[in-house]
Amino acid sequence: MPSTFILTAVIIILVFSTLMFIISRYKRCPSDRIMVIYGNVGSSKDGTAISAKCIHGGAAFIWPIIQAYEFLDLTPMSISVDLKSALSRQNIRIDVPSSFTVGISTENGVMQNAAERLLGLKLPEIQDLAKDIIFGQLRLVIATMEIEEINTDRDKFLDAVSSNVESELKKIGLRLINVNVTDINDESGYIEALGKEAAAKAINDAKRSVAEKERDGAIGEANARRDQRIQVASADSEAIQGENEAAANVAMSNATRREREAEALRRATASEKIQSAKALQEAYVAEQEAELSRAAREKATQEADILVKAEIEKRRLELEAEAQAEQRRRLAKGDADAIYMKMEAEARGVMEILSKQAQGYAQLVQAAGGNAADAMRLLLADKMEELMKVQVEAIKGIKIDKVTVWDGMGGKEGTPATANFLSGMLKSIPPMNEMFKMAGMELPEYLGKNQEKAETSENAEEAKEAEVAN
Repeated sequence: MPSTFILTAVIIILVFSTLMFIISRYKRCPSDRIMVIYGNVGSSKDGTAISAKCIHGGAAFIWPIIQAYEFLDLTPMSISVDLKSALSRQNIRIDVPSSFTVGISTENGVMQNAAERLLGLKLPEIQDLAKDIIFGQLRLVIATMEIEEINTDRDKFLDAVSSNVESELKKIGLRLINVNVTDINDESGYIEALGKEAAAKAINDAKRSVAEKERDGAIGEANARRDQRIQVASADSEAIQGENEAAANVAMSNATRREREAEALRRATASEKIQSAKALQEAYVAEQEAELSRAAREKATQEADILVKAEIEKRRLELEAEAQAEQRRRLAKGDADAIYMKMEAEARGVMEILSKQAQGYAQLVQAAGGNAADAMRLLLADKMEELMKVQVEAIKGIKIDKVTVWDGMGGKEGTPATANFLSGMLKSIPPMNEMFKMAGMELPEYLGKNQEKAETSENAEEAKEAEVAN
């Protein structure tokens, strides 16, 4: 009975321990991390082994011994990129300080890249890696755009940067969250000149609008005064006409009074007409002065526009001339460096050839027992076949289409004259021994000296025979 109890307790303990062990190997993945399981995690459809298995959210069982796991943090990383002297499409260098927010991607496939390339790296190391990629792509985008596009169409610039940077970050398992370009400056002041041009244009437009409004106000005021005077004169004329009719009816009973009233009416009418004419003349003078003032303002506005545009065009031409001069200087420096490197490489090649030839000659002299003359003879013996070919080539090119011989057997000792002709032609070729003597050397005895002695002895015998005959 006690043994049964002990066995039951041991079984319970083993089962409990196994259950706790299984529970401890069942790992849950938080939402802000990626769990990377590596080791023996299976194979793909084509039979190749899978390097790692990535899980974002959920849980997985980690087999002991054959599997292990680590976490990748999904916390966004802010990277400050202070790009200096980036070359734009117009060959103008600009500064583009910006900040990028990146993080490890949870996209399928991209997580696999992160597991293969970022697992085990610390946060500063990942930031440095991403910063290098961002620097390169940002320079590439700036090189394909003009400064006007970068400065005015900021959305297009940010879209191009985002597209290029994100495609490269995905290769290492990162994704681009946000791009923020703080300010854009250039060394030559081109952007500042563009701003001044826009400000001058806005100021000129405002001045032109104010002048037009003042002109419309002056014309309206003059028209109002004119209408007022016309209406007043018309009312006065109607009133005078009524008064005259009434006075004429009353004056019919009294001729004297009628004459006096007529005279008074005439004087009053004349005075009013004179005053009306003066008022019209003053109105015309005022309108003329207003027109002259408006013309002067328009002339001043047009002169200001022409001067500002001329100054901007002058600055643009100066900047283009400076950029072209800088480009020509760099091209000239590059050509000079290329020529120098080519000549230096040729000199090293010639030096190497001469050095190897000197080593070969030294070994040849050593093989000849230290005798330089014997070494030279060995070199000439090696070239003997080529020298013989040169002698043969001396008469190889002679073409004789047809030879007609009338031979009277007038040669020496009854030999044919034709034989003497051919023998003389062959003797005209420089003998090998003579060629060596001209070079300051002598052939070995087995190559030429015996023949020379034989010829000398033959010549001596011929001389003796000639003396005997005499």
